[in-house]
Amino acid sequence: QVQLAETGGGLVQPGGSLSLSCTASGSIFTSNAMGWYRQAPGKERELVATITRGGSTNYADSVKGRFTISRDNAKNTVYLQMNNLNPEDTAVYYCYADGLQRNGLGPISRFDRWGQGTQVTVSS
Repeated sequence: QVQLAETGGGLVQPGGSLSLSCTASGSIFTSNAMGWYRQAPGKERELVATITRGGSTNYADSVKGRFTISRDNAKNTVYLQMNNLNPEDTAVYYCYADGLQRNGLGPISRFDRWGQGTQVTVSS
């Protein structure tokens, strides 16, 4: 019922910047927390940043001061601005969202969804 679509991945040089976006669509009643996670080859998936509907943010220590997460509640969209990228940032970045969904006039239920992932590669 709820789908996440990610855009913005690509190849950048060390020190460069990249911006990701993720839009939730479908039978969304309201979105709650949204965030970004990443998984590099041979590593576990890790939290990058999260943001609540009210705007409270949380960042992994490795990205503090370099990445900025933001959201547009009206568009059910979350963004990740990544600056001063380094090769260790290379990973598949996954969008996450949870909240409440409703199909038409049916019952309201909770949801949590993952995006399909977008590749970010930092290399010279």
